[in-house]
Amino acid sequence: MSTVIKKQGPVIAIDGPAGTGKSSATLALCHRLGFTHIDTGALYRAIGYLCLERAGGLEIITPELAESVAHDAHLEFHRVEGLTPPNRVFANGTDVTVHIRTPEVSMASSRVSAVPGVRAALLGFQRRLGCAGRTVLEGRDIGTVIFPDADVKFFLTASLEKRADRRWAELSRKPEGPGISFEELKGQIAARDQGDSDRKIAPMRKAEDAIEIDTSELTLDQVIDQMEKEVRLRISDQ
Repeated sequence: MSTVIKKQGPVIAIDGPAGTGKSSATLALCHRLGFTHIDTGALYRAIGYLCLERAGGLEIITPELAESVAHDAHLEFHRVEGLTPPNRVFANGTDVTVHIRTPEVSMASSRVSAVPGVRAALLGFQRRLGCAGRTVLEGRDIGTVIFPDADVKFFLTASLEKRADRRWAELSRKPEGPGISFEELKGQIAARDQGDSDRKIAPMRKAEDAIEIDTSELTLDQVIDQMEKEVRLRISDQ
């Protein structure tokens, strides 16, 4: 059970829906604090990607398939200097970092993350990674399920319009472009929000002791400044 794995140092949990600047904030906060970044969402994205490869389409992904893939998958994080981003995600020995950020994989990730067997397969792995200490974990259920004993918890929010704008800009910078319309993208984000919040197992919600930050009208630096201040107030050895 994950509860027997003890923390070896401070752990920070960052939760919230897609498009709130969560990943960028986590990376920047890790840089300021000298902590290790653990992108738990990338694990579910990797499982979603592997499921799409095996099934051939989003609608063909069944709970049984997702659970089988999660139990068989070998997932790793490696830092590869010279690549952007340098923090890479490997699934079954293959670097899938770029592939897991497409809109289709985002939807597959939301689907597989609602499968109890998938969450059970990945929970212990996430807990072990974080328990090394001096870690920052981002996701949707870090402060409520994976690390309810985290030293500091944040929940980032932003308006749907702002989150869609950010994701659209990110996809537009890629050579292949967004691949869908802005309204379709916004609909996908709204659908994922609902799926993540309504799932029976580990739904996305703010932990009671989490610090909520609305990033809609804040710059990344302003968000990081707030987070760093709160961490240093609560973790005396920083």
